[in-house]
Amino acid sequence: MRKKVYKLDEKKALSLNGMAVLILNTLLMFGALVLLLSAIVIESIGVIAVSLFYLCLLGPFIYAGLKILKPNEAYVLTLFGKYYGTLKGPGFFFVNPFCGATNPVYESEKAQSKESLGAVVLKSSSASKAQENKKKKISLKTMTHSNEKQKINDEEGNPIEIGIVVIWKVVNTARAVFSVDNYQEFLSIQTDSALRNIVRMYPYDTPPGRDEESLRGSSQDVALKLKEAIQIKVDEAGLEIMEARITHLSYAQEIAAAMLQRQQARAIIDARKMIVEGATGMVEMALERLSEKEVVVLDEERKAQMVSNLMVVLCGTRDTQPIINTGTIY
Repeated sequence: MRKKVYKLDEKKALSLNGMAVLILNTLLMFGALVLLLSAIVIESIGVIAVSLFYLCLLGPFIYAGLKILKPNEAYVLTLFGKYYGTLKGPGFFFVNPFCGATNPVYESEKAQSKESLGAVVLKSSSASKAQENKKKKISLKTMTHSNEKQKINDEEGNPIEIGIVVIWKVVNTARAVFSVDNYQEFLSIQTDSALRNIVRMYPYDTPPGRDEESLRGSSQDVALKLKEAIQIKVDEAGLEIMEARITHLSYAQEIAAAMLQRQQARAIIDARKMIVEGATGMVEMALERLSEKEVVVLDEERKAQMVSNLMVVLCGTRDTQPIINTGTIY
């Protein structure tokens, strides 16, 4: 029995107007400061404790729930390990201060930087904190992914080098964050896999006269199928593939010279066929005109000699040298 795959759906996070909360909290903190000064004068221990609690703990904690988003940015929020919701759209918002934003791409880069440095560098400045918050945002912009050139065998087994560029964007932030470990790496791996599967279905090129699809002659159809194949693989990660294009296509270096010779030979043969067809038509036309005009009466042997001479002149690759025959062919 096939196991059903559970796909997480995106939901909107509960939020309030950030500017209203900012002004209200600032006024409350100012009022708590005034109340603290008054309580010190009248020596009220309870009022002093409440004022200090708001000034030192509750007020700054409420500020932690303020979030600013630019166009095409989103926060994926979790609350005590559970998915709380996604905050989208430009604006100034206030969410539950206990919520934390998560971005697997940033966390993966952070872990790799720690491993490369061999130590954890702590930065307590406000600039580093703002930079960290910025990196925790999920970008909803249209982005490009360009993989390195790969060496893949085509349908005929010839090794070719091919490179593609994929235009994509995040459409479901919940799946992008929670369904896969790192959605950018996941896209890269699935792109390479789909590229290999598609390239093996087509030859690099087809000879003239054969109505078959090839990587070189049907690049638009191949790109469309490549886009569909990648979309199926990354759908669970909440990504949308907008376009896939082939940016580089060539034979591998080890067979490039041989394939070039084959293409040259094929071109020479095709050119010779056209020359022979044209020369045959011209000789036939010349014999018909001579017979119609009765310029000269030729027997079969003279016709054969004339055809031979005309074919040599018309099909030869070098300039012909005229020879005057003063005798007879008999």
